[in-house]
Amino acid sequence: MNYAAHTRELHNFLTDTEGAASDPVVFTKADSALLKPGRPFFVPDHLGRIDYEAELVVRICRLGKNIPERFAHRYYDAVTVGIDFTARDMQRRASEAGQPWTICKGFDGSAAIGEWIALESGEWKVESGEWRENGVSFRLDKNGETVQRGCSADMIHSVDKIISYLSQFFTLKTGDLLYTGTPAGVGPVQIGDHLEGWLGEQRVLDLYCR
Repeated sequence: MNYAAHTRELHNFLTDTEGAASDPVVFTKADSALLKPGRPFFVPDHLGRIDYEAELVVRICRLGKNIPERFAHRYYDAVTVGIDFTARDMQRRASEAGQPWTICKGFDGSAAIGEWIALESGEWKVESGEWRENGVSFRLDKNGETVQRGCSADMIHSVDKIISYLSQFFTLKTGDLLYTGTPAGVGPVQIGDHLEGWLGEQRVLDLYCR
């Protein structure tokens, strides 16, 4: 719930659609959820409707606990586009019952990940004003048509704020992956769909649904 338009899109989950006074909504995925680059996503037909949710993902590069927001940029070193596959029917039922989202978000293969872009030089330098002020743009194409567009500048909670917040509860470890929320435009996937994730004008994710 890190983009206002997506929160309105799924308005039944939060009453504060702007999210200004809310803390980040957090859930975790097991390591078995990770779908590595080049692998297809096998649609689990027993879970009902499965939606794609394209997200900007950063990679944690050092151990950290209780990290001040002003130092959070030191704790991630690469960025990519990932997909948080969600069992939407199960999520709605869980939300209505006040139950956790563990199964609907964390099933096997539900965390697709693209190729990493190092945050070391040029336009991707994490300490540059381009990242913080203008943001990093990304998009998801489905079968050749763009279905989602996002920019880190439009996040309700910035990457640095999320890292600082999470580190109050979880010790962040090298190799942890932080999915930062999806913009509007989520929708269902079917067998045969082709999904491509773009970071700026660079394609970093390419997968088929089987």
